[in-house]
Amino acid sequence: MDLLPHNLNTLRSFPSALRDLLSGIPAPALDWQPASWEGIPSESLTIRQQICHMRDIEADGYTQRFQRLLNENNPVLESIDGYALVEARQYDRTDLATALDAFEAARERTMVILDRLTPPDLARRGTFEGYGPVTVRGLVHFLCSHDQQHLAGIQWLLGMKDAA
Repeated sequence: MDLLPHNLNTLRSFPSALRDLLSGIPAPALDWQPASWEGIPSESLTIRQQICHMRDIEADGYTQRFQRLLNENNPVLESIDGYALVEARQYDRTDLATALDAFEAARERTMVILDRLTPPDLARRGTFEGYGPVTVRGLVHFLCSHDQQHLAGIQWLLGMKDAA
């Protein structure tokens, strides 16, 4: 069974689904932090920080990783220290709507690449730091996983805030 069409549709629709979810979250919840981060299914980031993280990992990570896998022979795809970006890019001072718009634009750039993939492209290989060998098809799965990880982190934060 080929999951690629499903995964591409999931990736394409994610920014809209994320925007819908965030539209119902009150502003004070965007920067709320739990007493303990134990159990969070994503990085220990506030909702605002999660969105900024997704924006940056999409633009500086996945879009570039796909390009490198498609244009280089067996590249090493570096991992990005997401926690270092929180201060460096001033996540806590970032307007949420601006971050969402930038994430959506970055995802559109990624989708332009993914929509052009051919069967030989899907098999192109490299090494993803922290993961090991990876193909273009595998990187699509990792990007889907990354989206879901952060959606789960946002839902976890909302659940913890509700109980506080």
